[in-house]
Amino acid sequence: MEDYATLSIETHLFFSRIMKEHALFLEAGFPCGNADWIERADWFRREFENLLRETLKISDRRVNCAILKSDELVTEFTIPAENRTEFLSGVSIDSRLSVAAQRLRPGCPQEETRELIQAVRKINERSICLLNGLIGFKENILAEVEKGQLFTANYPLLIKHIIREAKLYRATVQGLVQNKRPTYENIRETEKFWNQIMMEHALFIRGLLDPSEEQLIAAANGFAADYSKLLKLANQQDCRAMDELTRKSLEETLKYRKFKAAGAEGILNCKVASIILPLLADHVLREANHYIRILECKSAY
Repeated sequence: MEDYATLSIETHLFFSRIMKEHALFLEAGFPCGNADWIERADWFRREFENLLRETLKISDRRVNCAILKSDELVTEFTIPAENRTEFLSGVSIDSRLSVAAQRLRPGCPQEETRELIQAVRKINERSICLLNGLIGFKENILAEVEKGQLFTANYPLLIKHIIREAKLYRATVQGLVQNKRPTYENIRETEKFWNQIMMEHALFIRGLLDPSEEQLIAAANGFAADYSKLLKLANQQDCRAMDELTRKSLEETLKYRKFKAAGAEGILNCKVASIILPLLADHVLREANHYIRILECKSAY
């Protein structure tokens, strides 16, 4: 596949960070009496942190400029959010990885050397192995929660949400390994996937805000309703409808990014009453940035 190494690196730079944060949110959500579950979540957090570290070592001048400009890897809030979340949760976060991501320089397509290909293949293989384990771990959590055998501060829907994101990451890496190219159907499903993710973010934000934050709750409800409408529009099959969906999805997500950015800043500055970890606020902002880049790239063709 053309640019196999670059596409793999870009995938891991975004998703390995997302996965390590999923593990952190799970870890922070267990009561202190659930030491075994906390320990397992912490193991996955550290392993995905290591995966990101290894990816960063081979990333400089190997990343598309659009990705670095999108703020999907790090935002202005990421490092302060990591520091505050480490203080609040007691979970260790290596912010040097965020500093390294900030310092990445874009690069033009280069010859993929044998050494680079070997390094990327190892990272791809390692990620699939880790994702198989993490997906199983998340599914075990969900099963125990649904049986009333385990408590977590994370909603069951949020656990389902992060299972689907992990499966998308795994499918993306498997596609790269198998030399599969994107198809129209893949692109259409990707758009539906991220509209679902954006809708659920709004539902989670609504539920984690303090009841006194009436205006923010109303805004979150509005975004959830808007993305629900976009998901219904996605059921239309003709190409013109899909082009219209892309335009509407981009317009909505650009507005949503402003809402999320304001929320991240407000939570960091203790101006928003909620039970939202600062890093979670930054996490959902980065996912919106990632989706906007996908939509903008599609609109360019």
